[in-house]
Amino acid sequence: MHIQTGIETSRTSVGGAGRAMDDRQPVDIVVANDAHGAFVWGVLDRLLDQPDLCFGNITASGFGAMEAAVLAYGLALGGQRGARTALTNFWRRVSHASMLMAEKASPLRSILEQTIEIAEIRKKTCPVKLNIVASNARTDAVKVFPSDQLSIDIILAAATVPFLFPAVEIDGDTYWGDGDVSVLPSFQAIEPGAQLIIAGKPSGSMTPCSDHRVAAMPGTPNLARTQTIFDTAHRAGATMFLRPWTDWGELTAMRDRGRKKVEDWLMADHFADDRSAVEKKGNMSRRLPPA
Repeated sequence: MHIQTGIETSRTSVGGAGRAMDDRQPVDIVVANDAHGAFVWGVLDRLLDQPDLCFGNITASGFGAMEAAVLAYGLALGGQRGARTALTNFWRRVSHASMLMAEKASPLRSILEQTIEIAEIRKKTCPVKLNIVASNARTDAVKVFPSDQLSIDIILAAATVPFLFPAVEIDGDTYWGDGDVSVLPSFQAIEPGAQLIIAGKPSGSMTPCSDHRVAAMPGTPNLARTQTIFDTAHRAGATMFLRPWTDWGELTAMRDRGRKKVEDWLMADHFADDRSAVEKKGNMSRRLPPA
């Protein structure tokens, strides 16, 4: 297996030099099956560029399951810088393979095997906990595979487009990608933070990201706010690998749109209320006389 090249293996780069993990705000991510692949890359890339944020749980389906696995692997080996490098190298392989692949062939397994080491993601020390979502091709039942159960086959199953490519066999049954974000498991943040959904289109059950700061919910300081990011500029229904080639310039343009969306979200300062509450609590404790 070819291990991802260009990744800094020192874990001291995680979160930036000298920055305590306790100072960083956690973000839990849900990647919907219809999220456009290179747009997801941009969202993750910009979040990795933010020194005061860190990833908590990532629940992913569709092609985003592969990106989530690459992200986790890169973080495990080289922190934020390693994850950004891993994602870039992954997409270079995607672009190259999609230009050379034979009709109806899928290079995803080869790309994934060249990019990640699944054992690193399954370790308890992996900084990101993944939940990969796939659908049973026989019963349509949705199954969530946690980090310690993951395999290359499970990630490939989640990324497999139903009916266009054969389902992947896992433990005697067959699975492929699931497209309904509403069936993804809900989870509560352990710490104050945010839950960010990356999707292909808005939904009535989602709260879209805006340019205005979201007010804190009184009395529920540990309830993570859920926001949605989606690529409004991309053509609806465009699916990875259904075209004969994927131009690197087009991929990076989609990446940059994802980065811009996160930039707008960060400019809205969604974490300000959480930070203010923590600082206020710290100031109050310092003012209290000793018992």
